[in-house]
Amino acid sequence: MSKPEHPFALVLAQANSLGEGLQWHAASGRWWWTDIVGSCIYGWTPGAATTLQVRLPERVGCFVHTRSGAILLAMAKRLARLKLPDLQATGVIDAQPEEIALIESHLPSTRSNDGRCDRSGAFVFGTLDEAEPRQTIGGFYQYSLAKGLRRLPLDGVAIANSICFSPDGKRMYYCDSPTRRIMVCDYDSASARVSEPRLFVKKDVEAAEPDGSTIDAQGCLWNAEWGNASVTRYAPDGRLLARYSVPVRDVTCPAFGGPNGDQITVTTARVGLSSADLMSMPQSGSLFGMSIAAGLYLPEPLFNDD
Repeated sequence: MSKPEHPFALVLAQANSLGEGLQWHAASGRWWWTDIVGSCIYGWTPGAATTLQVRLPERVGCFVHTRSGAILLAMAKRLARLKLPDLQATGVIDAQPEEIALIESHLPSTRSNDGRCDRSGAFVFGTLDEAEPRQTIGGFYQYSLAKGLRRLPLDGVAIANSICFSPDGKRMYYCDSPTRRIMVCDYDSASARVSEPRLFVKKDVEAAEPDGSTIDAQGCLWNAEWGNASVTRYAPDGRLLARYSVPVRDVTCPAFGGPNGDQITVTTARVGLSSADLMSMPQSGSLFGMSIAAGLYLPEPLFNDD
């Protein structure tokens, strides 16, 4: 399938080492994301000249906004709650979040990675192994106020990624990135139970590793392809519908949103790129976006902390 020439265009120039966890937060009217290597999260209002940069004492693999207006962080080795005084502020601030629970304290080489809320408002996230060679010792977890932190009964992974949920919330998608396979399983939020996983899609490009994913209102999965400068869209049955080109190589996390709900935006990374790579792709680490058809936007749930 041929790719059009860079339908994703620069939205916001950044130099994030490892931009991830992108999401549109309607209440603040902003895109939010984490630079994992930089140990900070960002908020940006489309069209604004400046961002909010929140510096944190530990790396943040992913995070979600809550119904109460707080932010729930999956930091490297702990869950934490952060309450910012102004979600529309700009500039640089330092923050000390409140610890909720430890994550894999018995595994010193792992850290939190990809995650998002399920359709019921529980936070689901995964971990990865930072040691080389990576071992499949990471896992998937669900956190809710009612049940606390529970490990999902899925096999261990080296790099947990692509966590997202069907529009009805009954199917969970995920991957272990090095396998180049996105999996799907039936999912029950209340019991934190899953069915036997089954293959959703195997990447058809050798260089492409599945990174972050999101679901549109038609139930199609959009996946950022790390190493392949692309975002792919798959039908609910796993058929490849389209591959869209991004001007930089390492694409990390797509999200739907924007003031009119007509945009898909992706984060990207610079980490691991050589000087020659950065010369040829100087916008690596920036945000890129393109317009989407009306009716595709499916808002992400907020964490249920009522």
